Amino acid sequence: MKAKIIITPKQAVLDPQGKVVENTLIHMGYQGVTGVHVGKYVEIDLAPGTDREAAKAALNEAAHKFLSNPVIEDYRLEIE
Repeated sequence: MKAKIIITPKQAVLDPQGKVVENTLIHMGYQGVTGVHVGKYVEIDLAPGTDREAAKAALNEAAHKFLSNPVIEDYRLEIE
C-alpha cells in the first residue's frame, strides 16, 4: 500500500509562490489561469499486511501534528 498526503495553503492564506507561478504562466501566454497554489506532496510506502484503518488514523495524526501546519495549511490523505 501507498499513502499520499497533499498539503496546500488554506484559501485565506497568502501564497507568494503560487502567485509567482500564476503570473509567470499568464506572461508565458497560458490562457484561463485564475489561481495557483503551491504545496507539498508526501508519499509513504506501507509494509505489506498493514491495517488500512490503523494506518489512516496514524497518518492523519502525523499529517496534523508534524507534516502540515494546521493554522495555515490543509491536507488530504489518500491510501491506495
